[in-house]
Amino acid sequence: MTVTSVLRALLLLRLLPAGSGGGGAGVNFRFASYIGDHMVLQKEPVGAVVWGYGKIGGIVMVTLHQAQETIMKKTAYVKEQSETWIVVLDPMKPGGPYNMTAEQIIKKERYSQTVYDVLFGDVWLCSGQSNMEMSVSQIFNASEEEAKAFSYPFIRIFTVGLVKAKEELEDLTSIDLPWSLPSPLSSSWGGTPIEAWSSWRSLQACGISKKAKQFPFLSLYSGPTDHSVLWNSMIHPLLNMTLKGVIWYQGENNAYYNNDLYNCTFPAFIEDWRQAFHYGSQGQTQRLFPFGFVQLSTTMSKDEDYAFPRIRWHQTADLGYVPNVRMPNTFMAVAMDLCDRDSPFGSIHPRDKQTVAYRLHLGARAIAYGEKMLPFQGPLPEKIELLADKELLKIEYNQKIQVQEEDDKIYEISCCNDHQCKWIPAPMGNSSSQTLVLKVDSCHGTVTAFRYAWSTWPCEYKQCPIYNPSSALPAPPFITVIPN
Repeated sequence: MTVTSVLRALLLLRLLPAGSGGGGAGVNFRFASYIGDHMVLQKEPVGAVVWGYGKIGGIVMVTLHQAQETIMKKTAYVKEQSETWIVVLDPMKPGGPYNMTAEQIIKKERYSQTVYDVLFGDVWLCSGQSNMEMSVSQIFNASEEEAKAFSYPFIRIFTVGLVKAKEELEDLTSIDLPWSLPSPLSSSWGGTPIEAWSSWRSLQACGISKKAKQFPFLSLYSGPTDHSVLWNSMIHPLLNMTLKGVIWYQGENNAYYNNDLYNCTFPAFIEDWRQAFHYGSQGQTQRLFPFGFVQLSTTMSKDEDYAFPRIRWHQTADLGYVPNVRMPNTFMAVAMDLCDRDSPFGSIHPRDKQTVAYRLHLGARAIAYGEKMLPFQGPLPEKIELLADKELLKIEYNQKIQVQEEDDKIYEISCCNDHQCKWIPAPMGNSSSQTLVLKVDSCHGTVTAFRYAWSTWPCEYKQCPIYNPSSALPAPPFITVIPN
């Protein structure tokens, strides 16, 4: 499914694991390792960046051609220090296919490489941990989805291999899946915290040492965890690429590592990626490119420790919604109601990725493609007040609500007596098109705060109590102080 029917080509660039591979800078005349047959380059209004390696002392010419017609030519000098060259193509309308040739002639020796079947469309970089890398064969209705995949020849997929690196790499050293048309994929890896995907700059902004290492995760899904090791090897080599946006699904492994810092590390991570891709692409990637992410789903646990709800809250920079002042031009897919206790891959890996994709695509259409009046968020509390007798709490939402299931425990209030506060359930009462009343008479002290869906497993599959009646988007988890 493309983000919008107007697009003729869309890249899903997934950062998934594989074995390490060889490769060296400046050894041969060539394109960068991710430039290959069947690839997608970013379409207008920006220019796609193309780069590679060459011989010092000459000019490289890059030619884009279709059939026998030359579309454009660009030239670049080979940088003496890195033995690399880079060109920015003129903005291209979506479509193709084109062939692209890089050529260098030095002392009557000709070096040349051509890539075929190149399309221009939107390039989306998809990254994160195990829920992002689940293959089509692992989700609900897998055979049906696999059959549909071949109906989208203008979607191309490229998968970066997993390689850890202590220092920033210039080019990829491993490719798991070269540019390919949609097809069933198979690969799995989990257990990576955000610190592994972050540059030292963004970690430093949150007071985290570059050399700090985390304690071992008590998890079956343990992957590379050292700080910046995946940024160095899997992100830094891509910085020259012109992108449309990023989709991110991660957070599970920060539930028990630097949880209280995630409200800093996540916004800092987004800002750092934006700055790095903008600079690396010669300013072609938008400085505040669209960044979409999936709010954590659920997992079965014996004891409620509130680690997951805290991460969900921190994913919004503690505001409960995006975009916001700390996370501009972002969008979020709520997934706490997509639980899957019977998943053969563990309950932390729910199989309904179609609904996740649907919710993400609404956000992309609204934020990345500027569709006005398109609902892409669930209902959010807009006004909260204790009624005169202080036995009822009235919540006014910013949009229409549909009370699907009455739940006496999913809303909670902080009840304070003698400077001691305790969270207790606030049963749901009457509701109207945009308001809900909670019963708070069980609190014999002062009601100081309320929260919604503040648990690891807040409801069963698509059975949370509050949804938008037209978009079917769920209200996200929320916590706030109540003015008295």
